Amino acid sequence: MANVYSEGCEYHIKVSPGQVGRYVILPGDPGRCQAIAEYLDDAKLVSSNREYVTYTGTLCGEKVSVTSTGIGGPSAAIALEELVHCGADTFIRVGTSGGMQPEVLAGDLVVATGAVRMDGTGREYAPVEYPAVAHYDVVEALKHAGEALGRTVHIGVVQCKDSFYGQHEPENMPISRELEADWEAWKRCGALTSEMESATLFIVGGVRRVRVGTVLLVIGNQTRREMGLEDIQCHDTTRAIETAIEAMKLLITRDKKKNGGKQL
Repeated sequence: MANVYSEGCEYHIKVSPGQVGRYVILPGDPGRCQAIAEYLDDAKLVSSNREYVTYTGTLCGEKVSVTSTGIGGPSAAIALEELVHCGADTFIRVGTSGGMQPEVLAGDLVVATGAVRMDGTGREYAPVEYPAVAHYDVVEALKHAGEALGRTVHIGVVQCKDSFYGQHEPENMPISRELEADWEAWKRCGALTSEMESATLFIVGGVRRVRVGTVLLVIGNQTRREMGLEDIQCHDTTRAIETAIEAMKLLITRDKKKNGGKQL
């Protein structure tokens, strides 16, 4: 089902089939789209509406797009749904996060294999028992790309939530005990970093049978601060963007080989 409330284009992202590629990079921040689009060949602005900004260009001769998702699961799910309506089937989220394990330092990258489902949107797609997991093809491509670029890459489960301040100021919330207990549990389980979109994207991607993966820049580490350890800050997303671009090139190249070398 597409074009629920509009004729000729998707209601929220204002994009039509043919305007985006089957490969899409998904930053949260619309202000990051142009910077990512500069890595594409002949990239052009396709649409800008609400939190959704879309550019389309090419990589390795294939049409590739960049679409922002905004903050959190609800807007991310809308972006993914409407891009799938337009024919996209392979997605890499490029985002920022806060480290949870003391060895996950600012400036490092995290490639998510799965996400703790503390989001609300995914519960309207699948029961909570259904795992939010990234597609193996995308995980493997991101791992290979990050290591080839000489980045420090951590691979594993991330924690995903809907409330930024529920994480950073749990003591100010009426359910502070629950929030603090859950946070400690996720750390003990080995969750690497915390962010706000991947669980939803993985669930929607699984339901819609498309490939979704995530690479995250660690901008700081709340756990290190609480332990009294040095907590440097890093806000330059370049290394995450470049890893996503190289991973997308790998996916395109591998897909072409599977297709007998033909343009897809």
